[in-house]
Amino acid sequence: MPPRPTWKGFLKVSLVNIPVKVFPATESAAALSFNQLHAECQTRIQQKRWCPHCEREVSNAELAKGYEFAKGQYVVVSDEDIQKVRVESTRIINLVRFADVAEIDPIYVDRAYYLAPDGPMAAESFAVMREGMAGKAGIGKVALYGREYLVAIKPQKKGLVMYTLHHEAEIRSIDQIEELSSVPSKVKPEEIKLAKQVIAIFEGELNLKEYKDEYKEGLRQIIDAKIAGEEIVAPEVQESPKVVDLMEALRRSLDSVSATKKKPAKADLPAVRKVKAKSTKSAPARKVAAG
Repeated sequence: MPPRPTWKGFLKVSLVNIPVKVFPATESAAALSFNQLHAECQTRIQQKRWCPHCEREVSNAELAKGYEFAKGQYVVVSDEDIQKVRVESTRIINLVRFADVAEIDPIYVDRAYYLAPDGPMAAESFAVMREGMAGKAGIGKVALYGREYLVAIKPQKKGLVMYTLHHEAEIRSIDQIEELSSVPSKVKPEEIKLAKQVIAIFEGELNLKEYKDEYKEGLRQIIDAKIAGEEIVAPEVQESPKVVDLMEALRRSLDSVSATKKKPAKADLPAVRKVKAKSTKSAPARKVAAG
């Protein structure tokens, strides 16, 4: 099913206004989700909205949004009140500055969205502006999901991709990490040379499609095994050897891998035999060694 637009409005550059639609570029529903159960009877727990003043359960129709302006004091804000906000970014993404894409530090990036023209009449203007933005990112604002975001927009294939950005005040300074105070500012040149040689072995063209969610796949295997009445015996965790001599560790790294380029190593998933139990209730679970 194709994604649905979450926002409609105009992309504005100076006096140019292009009708656009905004689509989510990512989805988070792929993760495995769990329900809370009562461990004793394995019944799903109900989450109820309870009013301690009225001492009764409250339905969704009775709920209201409240802003706490003082301790225990609230002002009710309705959906109609929220609709009265009429800042420009509720309908227009006004790009007020352009910069090289490389100038945007990835630490500021929050979420990604795709922009597409809203209707055939907007397609040509959209294409012209996309080509004109090659290598550049436009900075502006957009109101989404009840708040205003700083955004960066850049070309991608036939469309535009929009990143919502964190504001400067939301970024913690790396100088706040006390453990970094012990990191030396200068290192030995021979150590740097060896480190670069080790890194060069693993250099190659990046293809993120090669990387899978191995944790999710392993968890899926455990769930399937438990459904089949099997018990997973987790493999022993191999502790990483302590690095005593950095130079020796770097030399061993060079000796342990081929001088030719190779793909990054991936962790092996625990092997789970899919042996169907006769009855998951009456038959005891079989222990299956993983790995």
